[in-house]
Amino acid sequence: MKVNAATLDYIRAHVHDDVRQLAFRPVPAGVDLRTALIQIEGRQLAAHKLPTWAATDGLLFPPRLALEQCSSEVTAAYKRRVVESLHHHDSISNDSFSTFLDLTGGLGIDFTAIAPLFERAIYVEQQEQLCNLARHNFPLLGLADAEVRCAEAEETLDSFSAPLYQCSPSLEKKLTVIFIDPARRDAAGHKVARIEECAPDVCSLQDLLRATADFILIKLSPMLDVTAALMALRDIVEVHIVSVCGECKELLFLMRGNHQNRLNRQDSEQAPSPETCPVYCIDLLTADIMSSFTFTRAEEAAAPLQLAGSLSTYLYEPNSSILKAGAFKTVCQRFPVYKLASQSHLYTSQQLITDFPGRIWRIMDSATFSKQDLRRLLAGITAADLTVRGFPISVAALRRQLRLREGGQHQFIATTLGQQRLLLKVERTH
Repeated sequence: MKVNAATLDYIRAHVHDDVRQLAFRPVPAGVDLRTALIQIEGRQLAAHKLPTWAATDGLLFPPRLALEQCSSEVTAAYKRRVVESLHHHDSISNDSFSTFLDLTGGLGIDFTAIAPLFERAIYVEQQEQLCNLARHNFPLLGLADAEVRCAEAEETLDSFSAPLYQCSPSLEKKLTVIFIDPARRDAAGHKVARIEECAPDVCSLQDLLRATADFILIKLSPMLDVTAALMALRDIVEVHIVSVCGECKELLFLMRGNHQNRLNRQDSEQAPSPETCPVYCIDLLTADIMSSFTFTRAEEAAAPLQLAGSLSTYLYEPNSSILKAGAFKTVCQRFPVYKLASQSHLYTSQQLITDFPGRIWRIMDSATFSKQDLRRLLAGITAADLTVRGFPISVAALRRQLRLREGGQHQFIATTLGQQRLLLKVERTH
């Protein structure tokens, strides 16, 4: 992809300006205004999500939609950590990784994070525009040797398939890791809800994927069902549910292949079942700090339900990764907390647990939903931050009932303790 010097100078000069205003201003001779506006907007959008990319002079960006859909640098860095940890698996006997294949390259955020770990890295993308951007950007990001292929994922995977390995034993260790991030929209642009509806369909490709590489890292939407994915995919050895500052962003499934270089694998080394597969619940708080909670579905099934008989001093809500994973009872096994109700997913304790993986409030006061009790709790309060958890009424309906406007300095949580509905006045501690 080529951008002339006049346009590049214009982009640098106006990188912080409002593109809506720039669109109506005259430009110097030789400036491609449409290209310049796309690049200025792209760099502005990348400033928070992709700070390294935004700070690299000369990088080019796609239109807004591709930027909105791409991984962030912080989640890409976590994928790199997952891949780095594969050095500890018996399945990879060599000291250094051989070849990395990204079958759904996109803008290349995940690719550029993981590729430096490997001797050879191959980026595959079906959109020619993104491939041209990759050819331009990768050398500026230190990946001058990266291979860029404009092709379909299935077509590329076929070229690395088992018959090729059988013809040439020297290629048996050719692929160490395959990364695949299926599109979660159909041909009409509508979001899909099942793994089989994503493109490419990793369920139909999984035998070929497992025959071709030692490990396959699959990224799925946080909207998809973890249980359904574990039932549909075979040889999953790890699940990572990744949030950023409390918002669940992506699901990662690490699949172990059955590639021929693992001739000495024993039965004891077979992949765990969906019930015994470790699930890592990750909340990335900053680039360097994260909260981690690990459990198995077997642990959750065996854990007793520990319900609180009454409210204590502190209230807890697990982070979104734990809630997505469904580790509701296991939380009580790891921390001295009790669940308010089976469906509330709020917990309480007398002593403050500062390392609890989630939000923590101090309960300042509480009331039942009797008129007298509510009148006492809400005396003089006309506006507040209101949340409902395990409560049968929506926030909007409850606001009308309590006659509370949005805003103000007070915070309330409506929930259920046993069979009793409560309104809690709380103060955030962590």
